[in-house]
Amino acid sequence: MNNTKSVSDDIIMTKIYYIRNQKVMLDSDLAELYGVETRRLNEQVTRNMDRFPDDFMFRLNESEFENLISQIATSKRGGRRKHPYVFTEHGVLMLSSVLNSKQAIQVNIQVMRIFNRIRNMYLDNTELRLEIEQIKSKLISQDKSLELVYGYLDELIEKKVQPVDRKRIGYLPDSDN
Repeated sequence: MNNTKSVSDDIIMTKIYYIRNQKVMLDSDLAELYGVETRRLNEQVTRNMDRFPDDFMFRLNESEFENLISQIATSKRGGRRKHPYVFTEHGVLMLSSVLNSKQAIQVNIQVMRIFNRIRNMYLDNTELRLEIEQIKSKLISQDKSLELVYGYLDELIEKKVQPVDRKRIGYLPDSDN
């Protein structure tokens, strides 16, 4: 039987932020999910720094940290002496190699699945955007064609070809006679 506590996908999704054009998670949020103290998580990371290059993990600068605090509107992170580390998708994956608890492994698998789901949603949206752009360009082309047709119709209406008087053809005699 699995003794690890389950975390809902919605909770994990709320802990993914977009910083420096990347989806990242805070060290404190990951520590909470893994069931360890933030300082213990960071100690393991520090002991294994060669596993965490800059594209896997980075420390927030002052403005990023202030912006994040205003987004999450909580004071518990405000008491930190150092700005938090944030982990990219690859950094979160690498954490599984330095944190070996069953809960850390299960949560890590769940987080990876959520990152993958977010990536797929983005790709789906990209395809949808491309289709919309194609429809827009077709509509613009059709609008131009319609404008041309309406222009020709306007010219015809303006010219109003005057009917020519001609002798009536048919079985009825002309009324003039």
